[in-house]
Amino acid sequence: MIASHDSAQQRAVEASFERGLLIAGSAATGKTTALRAREERARTLGFATPLTTSDGASASRVVQALAYDALRDAGTPLREIDDVDAETLFEEAAAPLLAMESELVELQIDPEVPGLRSPERFLEAAFRLQRNLCDGLVSPDEFLDASLRGATTFYANPPNLAHPDLVSATKSEHRDSLAISPEELQRQYRREVDLAKLLAQLFRAYARLLHERECAPGRDAVARAVELLARDTARAPALRERYGLAFLDDAQRLTQGELALLRRVFGEELHGVTLVVDAKAMPENLARVELSQTFRPRPRVEVQRPATQREEARAIAAHVAQLLRAGVAPREIAVILRSVATPQIYEEALLDRDVPVQIGGDYNVFADRRAHDALALLWNVHDPYRHDWLLRTLEGNAFALSDASLAVLCGEPAEKQTVLFEEAAPTPPSNAQHRDPDRAVRLARNVLGGECDVALSTIARERVQRFRAMREAWASAQERGTFDELARTIWQQALAREGAPGSARAQAQQRVLEELLARLQAYREAHPQASLAEILEDAERRAESELERCEAPAGEGVRLVSAECARGTTFEHVVVANARPGGFPRWYAPNAFLFSPKLGMIPKDNVGDATTARTAKFTFYLYRGKPREKYNAAERALFNDALARAKASLLVTAWGRATRGITAPEFLEELR
Repeated sequence: MIASHDSAQQRAVEASFERGLLIAGSAATGKTTALRAREERARTLGFATPLTTSDGASASRVVQALAYDALRDAGTPLREIDDVDAETLFEEAAAPLLAMESELVELQIDPEVPGLRSPERFLEAAFRLQRNLCDGLVSPDEFLDASLRGATTFYANPPNLAHPDLVSATKSEHRDSLAISPEELQRQYRREVDLAKLLAQLFRAYARLLHERECAPGRDAVARAVELLARDTARAPALRERYGLAFLDDAQRLTQGELALLRRVFGEELHGVTLVVDAKAMPENLARVELSQTFRPRPRVEVQRPATQREEARAIAAHVAQLLRAGVAPREIAVILRSVATPQIYEEALLDRDVPVQIGGDYNVFADRRAHDALALLWNVHDPYRHDWLLRTLEGNAFALSDASLAVLCGEPAEKQTVLFEEAAPTPPSNAQHRDPDRAVRLARNVLGGECDVALSTIARERVQRFRAMREAWASAQERGTFDELARTIWQQALAREGAPGSARAQAQQRVLEELLARLQAYREAHPQASLAEILEDAERRAESELERCEAPAGEGVRLVSAECARGTTFEHVVVANARPGGFPRWYAPNAFLFSPKLGMIPKDNVGDATTARTAKFTFYLYRGKPREKYNAAERALFNDALARAKASLLVTAWGRATRGITAPEFLEELR
């Protein structure tokens, strides 16, 4: 495991790496630098260090990889899936329950439970709860037991719902939830118990489905690995011998399950593990190094608050362009947002000034407009009767048909001819059959058949005929080449190029296409027999998901990243943008139901014959548990971490008028 050394001092140095160590401190105190120096020293001594975050992986991702390896060694290999695939399997597991089939009858569950009136919202909240329970190593049976105990504890001896402090802390529109009778409390108790039974059954069904498909997302793999090593403790020494040491940055974000797995492998005292944390709520049984002195010079700080978001984006782009003209390397500049799920307005402002951009964080490439243009062409090959995608292609920059031309293509031909043999087209929707049976298929028929060509202008007719010929060639090529070749050929021939060759805008389009193709190829590799239809359906599903993520950006370009993605990195110049309520911090929006180990399930909304919109328990929990205040405190900590990424200059921006900061804090105004 380590190289041999003779001196006592050297042996002492080696022994220091065998102990667990916690490096703690506030932002900008050099924790990451200290971690990397310690890791490099371990390498020079000959230690194995495969468990490390120095390559950009998060601490959670590193521990999850350890979990997959542990399961593989035990002969139970799992196919790794991401949260989007896991959510799809969760919905599949929920289908029988939501259809009110035999499971509900066997459980004696009243189908009128909180959330089921909105199945989509119910599933989103249930899946988030399942993820949190899995992170905490709470099994479905333990969840149900805790829920039943919590319900009995609360409703058997309810708190004083008329307490003046509780009433004054509750918004006026929800105070009626506190003025309820004992009969109404009993009704809410029964609904809550039914909800807990239903969720426990759903979680069991999801676990069975993962087992049957032999797959699991990272957090579920961690839970299974912890269970495995608890049963078979003899496997832990071999794992520790193989991995040697672990160096994990930003470790305060590790879940309870991930910490438990580290303890199973490296012992309760985490021998050989070095953790870097911001918070103090971490393992107490480790040697601890507190870093308090900031060696990094304090950056120049400026705040701006333009009137509109577009003006804010333009001001940021002008600031970045000025830095680039002064000779700053693009990779030394970062624009940090709370979320880059919708970064278009900031990216466009930078591209307008020919600033190269690299996006990282919770950015969803499948939802990008440039990806939609590319996916539309693939949909045109697979199913031209998907008129939403066909219209996107025809009205896009490559073919640029006018509204008048599209209206002609959507109408009946002036001299419609009867054909003897006609290719079967999709059946129109039932609500259109009695009005206009051909409406749902007319556009594709006219584009593919050419019956309306004579009614088009010369330019429009040439463009439609060009598209028709290209599509026929693509359909033929689909059977001959690989998916990668087909996609590149189609995009090369039919996608309008954005920006001049070599410009930042052209590079951004190419980056999106390469990322999109890599993701489509990844699905193809995971499902070798997948058809073009299945690949496109997966892309469509991912475009609508809030769980999509992309890797941390690499290469040249100004970083446009989420605050989470920026953790552990530093830049000469940083812009923290959109620092206003709803942007940074995001609004606190509680799930349809919450869970507390002491109180059990906490449904948000009443159902059935309820007389109030909110449950009494939810209103009480908001007062006693202070979830909004805890959420805003976590957002403030993340904001402060984003500020600490700057070394030379820091610009903080927001837009619009400042609020009073009651529901959510005004971070920019606090900086003033």
